[in-house]
Amino acid sequence: MTAPIIQVKNLHKWYSGVHALKGATLDFRPNETVGLVGDNGAGKSTLINILSGTQAPSEGEIYFEGRKVSFKGPRDAMDEGIETIYQYNSMVPTMSIARNMFIGREPIKYGIGGIGILDTKRMAEESVQAIADVDLHLRSPDALVGELSGGQRQGVAIARAMHFKSKVMILDEPTNHLAVKETRKVIGFVQSLKSLGITGIFISHNIHHVFECCDRIVAMARGEIVLDKPVGETNMDEILDVL
Repeated sequence: MTAPIIQVKNLHKWYSGVHALKGATLDFRPNETVGLVGDNGAGKSTLINILSGTQAPSEGEIYFEGRKVSFKGPRDAMDEGIETIYQYNSMVPTMSIARNMFIGREPIKYGIGGIGILDTKRMAEESVQAIADVDLHLRSPDALVGELSGGQRQGVAIARAMHFKSKVMILDEPTNHLAVKETRKVIGFVQSLKSLGITGIFISHNIHHVFECCDRIVAMARGEIVLDKPVGETNMDEILDVL
C-alpha cells in the first residue's frame, strides 16, 4: 500500500471540559476519497478544523507526507497543500470571480515593501482557465460571486483549490441546500479528484452521496471513529447501526 499523505495519531480535543474528539487515529492515502459521516456532535467538524488549521488539537500528532506538522492557522495547512471548501464557503459575494479565485494569493505586477499593483490581467486569464478545467461555464471572470448559484460557487471554490495545486481537498457538506442538478455537478467534481491526483475528504449527512463518490467510509460517533471500511465492504445498514 502507498504511504499515507495524512496521518493523525491519538488526536484529542477538549472544549471547556467537553471531550469532543477522543483519540482519533486515521490515515488518508494519496488519490483516495474518504467519506466522513456522523451525526451532529460526532466529532467530524472538530477533526476537519484541526486538519484545516483553524483549531489545534489538545493532544495527539499530525503527519503530512511523513513529516510531523503543527498548523498554527489555515495558512499553514494551505501552504502544505490542504484546501478546505466549506458548506458556506469563504468567498466574498461583492467581489469578482477572479478576485475570489486569488484572495490571499493576489499576484502583483511590481511592488515595494509588500505593496504593489494587482496583476488583474493574469488573474482574469488564469481564472478563466481554472473554471474551464472543472467544466464550469461562467460568462466572465469579472462577474460578482454574489450573482452565482450555490453550485456555481462551490465550483469556483473547487477550481481555486485545483488551480493552486492542492494535494488534499476537504469538502464540508458541499451538496447541502443545492438543487438536484447542482448537486450532480458537485458530485461529479468530487468523483474527478482521483484522476487529478488529489486526495479528497468528503463530509456529508447524505450517505447515498458518500457511497456514490468515495472509496472509503469513516463513521464517527460521540467523538470516536466507530467504522473505517472500503465502500465495497460495508453497506447503509451497517453504517446506520454504528452512528
